[in-house]
Amino acid sequence: MSIYKDALLVVDIEATCWEGYTAPPGQENEIIEIGVTVLDLATLTLSPAVSLLIPPTASEVSPFCTQLTGLTLDQLQRDGVTFEDACHQLEKVFNARNRLWASWGGWDMRIMRAQCKARAVRYPFSDKHANLKRLYADVVGQRIGLKSALEARQLPLEGVHHRGGDDAYNAGRVLVSLIQQHSLSVLRRYGI
Repeated sequence: MSIYKDALLVVDIEATCWEGYTAPPGQENEIIEIGVTVLDLATLTLSPAVSLLIPPTASEVSPFCTQLTGLTLDQLQRDGVTFEDACHQLEKVFNARNRLWASWGGWDMRIMRAQCKARAVRYPFSDKHANLKRLYADVVGQRIGLKSALEARQLPLEGVHHRGGDDAYNAGRVLVSLIQQHSLSVLRRYGI
């Protein structure tokens, strides 16, 4: 499938979680936030991040999860949309099925695919995914987390770490710095 080459989506997904990161019996990691920013590949500018909040239906928001993300069940229920609606917005608003999308690591893609399959929801993204953690390691020679990559690139953290919109925007900033230093060729393997 051919993709549009004018922009790419940088995505960060947050999910319900527990201390020790192992779900207790009867619980599962469930997407509660999808953060998205659009990187214009001609100008290398990032759009303001959008945060799609999703109240969980099969798990709870643990105190650990709230401490990590700042998200509460009340907030998710008040400001959130269904997972199905969030996927629809990704397709309609961001044209996600026709664009390269990127995330810091492969976990975001794996949980998105698994939750779409489990809920019989059409997968909203293209099959073209850039693992920015791997791309960073290939270009710089270090496989590190997003916060460490920001520090290494001398980019201050903007917003709150472990919030989807903020992490998507910050991952986009790291990608922009790599492109500025090494050119768009860092995305060649993804068809850009």
